[in-house]
Amino acid sequence: MALKVKAVEKKIKFSKTDEGVWRYVMSPELYTPLTQAKVIKEAALRSGVSRGVMQACWDAAGEVIKAWATEGHSVALPGLGTMRFGLRSKAVEDVNKVKAGLITSRRIIFTPSVDLKDELAATAVQITCYDRDGNEVRRVTSTDDGTVEDPEQENGNGSGENGGTQNGGGTNTGGTNGGNTGGNTGGNTGGNSGSGPDDNGYDPELGDGN
Repeated sequence: MALKVKAVEKKIKFSKTDEGVWRYVMSPELYTPLTQAKVIKEAALRSGVSRGVMQACWDAAGEVIKAWATEGHSVALPGLGTMRFGLRSKAVEDVNKVKAGLITSRRIIFTPSVDLKDELAATAVQITCYDRDGNEVRRVTSTDDGTVEDPEQENGNGSGENGGTQNGGGTNTGGTNGGNTGGNTGGNTGGNSGSGPDDNGYDPELGDGN
C-alpha cells in the first residue's frame, strides 16, 4: 500500500497587488469516506462476533471516550493512540485580563501510538503532478525520511494549551517563496496557517481582541 499525494501547480500571491508565482503545492488524495456501518461490518467479520454485538461495543466505547475526554482525561483509543481536548487562546500580561473570552478555539488532539507512527513512517508516498491546466505531467515516489509529526512536541509561536506553544512551523511546499503551510500541505497562499496568537496575544485571524 502507498499514500497517494497530488502536486498541483497553483499561483501563490503574497498581497493583493502581487502578480504571484507558480508553485507545485502538495496535498493528500483522500479516498471515499467509509461509513460507520461499513467499518462495523468489517470489524465484525475480522473479530468473529455479530454485527449487533460489534455495534453495541462501538457505541459504548464512543460514549466512554467522549465522557472521559470531556472530563479532562487523555483517553486511549485501542490500537491507535490517545485522544484529549485542548484549546487555543490569546496571551495577556495582566492576570486581571484573564477571561474565557481569550479562548479562540477548542481542539481535539489525537496522539498516535508508536506502532501507528511506525506504520505510517514505513508507508511509501506516491506523488502525481498536475500542471496549471490540470494535465498530469509526472509521477514520482517520495524518498523522504518518513518523519511523523508528534502533536505532543509542538513548537513555534503563540500560546498553547496549558501554557505551551502552538505549532507555527510546518512545511514550505512551494520553495523559498512558497509560504509556510503550517504543517498542512493543502496550499496555503503564504500565510502561516498554524501559528495561532503571538507572544503579545495578537491573533492574525481575530485581531487584537479590542
